[in-house]
Amino acid sequence: MEQLTFETMIAVFEEIFGRGLFWTMVAAAAVVTLAYLYVLFRDRAMSMRKFLMAQLSMPIGAVAAVVFVQAMTHSHLRDIGGPVDVIVLLGVAAMGAIGIAILVYTAQSLIRGKTDGI
Repeated sequence: MEQLTFETMIAVFEEIFGRGLFWTMVAAAAVVTLAYLYVLFRDRAMSMRKFLMAQLSMPIGAVAAVVFVQAMTHSHLRDIGGPVDVIVLLGVAAMGAIGIAILVYTAQSLIRGKTDGI
């Protein structure tokens, strides 16, 4: 692998997760992103109460993302070999935290309706 291209990254992710699961995750991320944008445009303001609940869910998302990736790659925390592995692991945790926060905020907004002003 001489160059890191977008196609190479897709191939790697398809190999790790399987083609069906990978594209299902991409579709789910797209749906949640569109729903989040819909909620932001609909409410025209962010509810700080919903935002706080979304932030409180972030550690759960970080841990879940790391556990999910380790399960898919059949690895453990003891397999961390160096600084690059730690950086990748922290990146996975960060993406899981951000993803769950967006999902929780969107779900609250869609279930409870327009913002409550606080």
